[in-house]
Amino acid sequence: MPAACLCACLSNNLVEIKHSYQHWRASWRETPLLVREFGAPLLFFFSAIVGGGILYHVAAQGLGEPVASIPESIYLILTMAFLQPGGNFPHHIILQLFYFIMPIVGLGALAQGLTDFGILLFNRRARSREWEIAVASTLKNHHILVGLGHLGFRVVQQLHEMGEAVSVVELNPKADLFAAVQKLNIPVISGDASREITLIEAGVKKAKSIILCVQDDALNLKAALKSRSLNPNIKVIIRIFDDEFADELQTQFGFNALSGTAIAAPAFAASAAGADITNPINVEGESLSLARLTIAPKSELDGKSIGQVEDGYGVSIVMVRLDHTNKFHPTDSMTLRGEYMLAVLGRPENLNKVVHASR
Repeated sequence: MPAACLCACLSNNLVEIKHSYQHWRASWRETPLLVREFGAPLLFFFSAIVGGGILYHVAAQGLGEPVASIPESIYLILTMAFLQPGGNFPHHIILQLFYFIMPIVGLGALAQGLTDFGILLFNRRARSREWEIAVASTLKNHHILVGLGHLGFRVVQQLHEMGEAVSVVELNPKADLFAAVQKLNIPVISGDASREITLIEAGVKKAKSIILCVQDDALNLKAALKSRSLNPNIKVIIRIFDDEFADELQTQFGFNALSGTAIAAPAFAASAAGADITNPINVEGESLSLARLTIAPKSELDGKSIGQVEDGYGVSIVMVRLDHTNKFHPTDSMTLRGEYMLAVLGRPENLNKVVHASR
């Protein structure tokens, strides 16, 4: 098996082992919740046995068929509940009714409780929110995504494919997206991300980043500030629709603020010009994209050297494709010709200038 394939298989196995471990820890942490859920039928069963025992003791005393003590009466009722009564069958019809009613009451309550407990134990997804919180509580150094819309779902998919741990917060998750994320074994917590309790349930204190994709600048900002107050070291990636506001947030708070128009505009412009350009990434405050373009014969770039293009447009040419061969990190002296395909790194606005010059 090639080394690359072996590494990929090992990586996939490690991710699966990690997910299994997280679910084992979630199962352990949620056990008290299950016991609490089972507490109501258990309490009813206990009350029926004790109450029935006391009632039987009082009735037996009044009907002339006394039982020695209340504990003995309770024990007698307990044996009735499991269809194994001890002692002699009473003569009075009221006492006889206990022998027929208690098995129905006792076994019915116990059976219902055990059934509910079993369903919750083996189908924890049916518990929804409690189970999601239990899974999220096992995560650390993970990412919190707020806003499970179509953008948020794509972000979750990308992070999952990279082997990153993620928890999701969404106030009103859509059924299809919720189910799709659950299939990835990623916890989805239904709640308001601007509330401290919701962020804590998502594991904000142990998270390394929070990604805010809600289509509401005010809500995104409120959740960002709340997250930073709970975890001063958390990295904040925030979606903002106002370009100037995004710049201010990055300057004032150090948030990685991304404007939808700032991300999309270069890609649309480059596509219209016949080039491909990636969404920008933020590197130490610089917004950088990678563009793929082909030099047209007799264009401005035809005949120029790599160094002239890089210095003139403020970009870095990382690859040149010629004669079906990719040449990475070409030298400054290399001359560009028509039909050469370039991979160029730089600011979106500079890349657009290079794309225009290549036409």
